Amino acid sequence: MPEKTMIERSPVRVFDRAIGGGLGAGNIGVVLSRNGGGKTGFLIGLAVDKLLQGKRVLYISTKESVEHINDFFDQIFHAMAESLAMDEVPQKQLQMERNRHILVYNRKFFSVEKLEHSAAFLAETTGFTPDMVIMDGTPRFESTEQWEIDALRKLARQWNAEMWTSGLLHREGQELDARGIPTEIARYDADLSVLLRLATENGRINLKVLKEHASAEPAQVRMELDPTTLLLRWQ
Repeated sequence: MPEKTMIERSPVRVFDRAIGGGLGAGNIGVVLSRNGGGKTGFLIGLAVDKLLQGKRVLYISTKESVEHINDFFDQIFHAMAESLAMDEVPQKQLQMERNRHILVYNRKFFSVEKLEHSAAFLAETTGFTPDMVIMDGTPRFESTEQWEIDALRKLARQWNAEMWTSGLLHREGQELDARGIPTEIARYDADLSVLLRLATENGRINLKVLKEHASAEPAQVRMELDPTTLLLRWQ
């Protein structure tokens, strides 16, 4: 399939339209789910789609090893290649790897300052600046403070990159607002442009848009994650 057609046919294009044309450079988006609910697979799917467009992705983790993340990227990439009838798969995989950098930190010792230094080193030595930043495992909204969110927003604007992160939903005892957003995340509402929820029901991982930029009523999108491949698809 020609590359332009392949990109246009990706279900991520439907998702982008559902959130007002995409997250947008300089903005922060959050995907919510319970433990094991598909957050990492969803975020890597967005990253792979961005990489297939020739864009650059910085992936930050305080949860997994570089090897595990690489394997997850390869799994999502090959599932996407098959679903989109992709041509020149080895070449596109090489392009993906060249345009992606993975930084792994010990959660106890991670700081925005360390991230800034690592990113500055990448820019200085390789000329790499990201179009998308994925932060898996940080910030931890239940314990973060306003200054950290402010610093991340500043970085996103400085890099002119969209920034995605994740939040955890608990089965019991978690206080939610009227939209279904945990209060520890809702308190940063003014700083977060898009909020999504992944919910597993009857073996399906449904996607719901809880906040879409300044829209008073987020789009009701009928999309889900394939429980096997973790790719976005239409219901």
